[in-house]
Amino acid sequence: MRFRIFFITRFDAKEVPMNNAITWFEIPTPHIDRAQAFYEAVLGQSMRREVMGPQCELAVFAYNQGAGVGGALMTGTAAAQPSGQGTVVYLDASPSLDAALERVVAQGGKIALPRQALPQGMGFFAHIHDLDGNRVGLHASN
Repeated sequence: MRFRIFFITRFDAKEVPMNNAITWFEIPTPHIDRAQAFYEAVLGQSMRREVMGPQCELAVFAYNQGAGVGGALMTGTAAAQPSGQGTVVYLDASPSLDAALERVVAQGGKIALPRQALPQGMGFFAHIHDLDGNRVGLHASN
């Protein structure tokens, strides 16, 4: 199934074909500096900071804007409250789920569901609680 999203830049309107039902996610945090440091350490990737007005600041996960799902940590009055309940967002823990889980614990997070194998060679996943109590999934092929 293909989806399309329309957005307007300062210069013109653009149509971008979307290949995923999910196009964006936000993980709430009241402590964006601490949360950013946690996720950068766990995933081994830098995050980009963006200010979206006086009431919203983001730390954006690395993603391919033309072909993938993007997301960010979000703080400010527009942000939801952190929660261990509800929808679980899965982040790419490649190249090693086990190494990422070790970094979760080293950074002060908790493992909520240990490494589980997916069927048919689809890889492995686990659930963690980040420093704010959000339940987040991690996935990797090994």
